[in-house]
Amino acid sequence: MQNYVFVIDQNKQPLNPIAPKRARELLTKQKAAVFRMYPFCIILKHPVENPQPLSLTIKLDPGSKFTGIAILDDDKVVWAAELEHRGWQIKDSLQSRRSLRASRRSRKTRYRQPRFDNRKRKEGWLAPSLMHRVLTIETWVKRLCRYAPITQIAMELVKFDTQKMHNPEVDGVEYQQGELAGYECREYLLEKWGRKCAYCDQEGVPLQIEHIHAKSKGGSNRVSNLTLSCEGCNTKKGVKLIDEFLKKDPSRLEKIKRLAKQPLQDVAAVNSTRWVLFNALKNILPTTTGTGGQTKYNRTRLNLPKEHWLDASCVGDVENIELLTQQPLRIKSNGWGTRQMCGTDRYGFPTRHRERKQVHFGFRTGDIAKVIVTSGKKMGEYVGRVLCRKTGSFDIVTKLGRVAGINHRFCSSIHKKDGYSYGF
Repeated sequence: MQNYVFVIDQNKQPLNPIAPKRARELLTKQKAAVFRMYPFCIILKHPVENPQPLSLTIKLDPGSKFTGIAILDDDKVVWAAELEHRGWQIKDSLQSRRSLRASRRSRKTRYRQPRFDNRKRKEGWLAPSLMHRVLTIETWVKRLCRYAPITQIAMELVKFDTQKMHNPEVDGVEYQQGELAGYECREYLLEKWGRKCAYCDQEGVPLQIEHIHAKSKGGSNRVSNLTLSCEGCNTKKGVKLIDEFLKKDPSRLEKIKRLAKQPLQDVAAVNSTRWVLFNALKNILPTTTGTGGQTKYNRTRLNLPKEHWLDASCVGDVENIELLTQQPLRIKSNGWGTRQMCGTDRYGFPTRHRERKQVHFGFRTGDIAKVIVTSGKKMGEYVGRVLCRKTGSFDIVTKLGRVAGINHRFCSSIHKKDGYSYGF
């Protein structure tokens, strides 16, 4: 089952999404035309007077690497997508730029006064890799609101708060020492250790919280001293020191010691951006929130698999869910390219010149094109992203690989570059 198709009228007014079968019928009868490929949207060739749009809700499950998106008509999921972020790629690029600039400063070049004292960060500043997540989600919410009559936003704001769910009035020491304390710790460990035994990698079995350094030998209850293990490994280890227990498996010993001190970066990234994202979304439409514990409870109760878009569907108060689609749109953030005019080697020295002109023969690198080659060794039909050259000889990157040396005359654009790549 595919996503429902977005529809707008001649005045670009969003109408109710329709089933793919109905969309094909309108296109065949030439009553509509394709307005946009990703997300797929058609435009009617006449205006619609006094439309009666549905009241759709867009639900979001923000994550550090993926964000689940679902559009619901009451309890029916009509459209879904999974958005892959590029925060870690941005972080690596900034670190690379920083190292190159640092190496240039250490050379014997002309004196330049330091400027770091003149730079001030605004209140609420977020690192570019974190702000990217907020801006990307905001962009897609605004984009979907242009193609569908969405009236409300629901997002997962906090990770787990089961104590508040059971007793909204709980506060103070009772809240700190209540059911939430242990439950959040368990969920933290499940995500940190990949929901499997740290000693034997066994999955799908009941896992127990285990002290890496036994309490009887001076170990503490700090999260950095806790891990997960199955009942067999926990009994076998007992109060042994981890160096003694894993002396025959040094690689696993080193891995556990490294992970024990490592913070949960994904959770930190989500916690840093959740309120900024909420404030950005509530300026678009009325926004409600839900907790991660509530989302997990709904998904488990409805017996749904663990998917980002299904988690989004389960955000907030949910009685039942009817899936009218099971084929979400896969969206990957690629960025818009680079403005760097001079390519460098790994030491920061210039090695090549970058062309200022980006559009060649009506195409730019990243456009999605349909290619029909009528003769020669590369004869056939291809759909993929184009890699442009000023000579007019393009490369086409398809799902099956790259096809090099395609003349621009065989190419016809079906989707302009917008910073994302798509798939199902």
